[in-house]
Amino acid sequence: MGIQNWSENIILVNLAAEPDMGEELQTVIDQINDRTDQDVVIDFADVDIVTSSSIAKLLKLRKSLAGNGRRLVFSSVSPKTRSIFVVTGLDNVFEFVDDAFCALAGLQMVGSAE
Repeated sequence: MGIQNWSENIILVNLAAEPDMGEELQTVIDQINDRTDQDVVIDFADVDIVTSSSIAKLLKLRKSLAGNGRRLVFSSVSPKTRSIFVVTGLDNVFEFVDDAFCALAGLQMVGSAE
């Protein structure tokens, strides 16, 4: 799986394509429920399509993180994949950045300012 502890408080997920995506997301949800002090960056570089089941898991993950004052950031989302979020109206719910480096740097800067 592509889940790594980038730093003490940031998890980086190099998301797998379907059908493995759902299992990977559930692992991250379980990890967040065990440790509530982490932000999550999900890198969509290897993803072409997102199913409704995976969208439900992404929403569950976002809710868990937001409830703990933490952030969920999507990176490297292709225009095709991003259109799924636009059509469903979820492009305004999730936070998108161009690449994982920008996402990680942004979270680290916020974390060091706290």
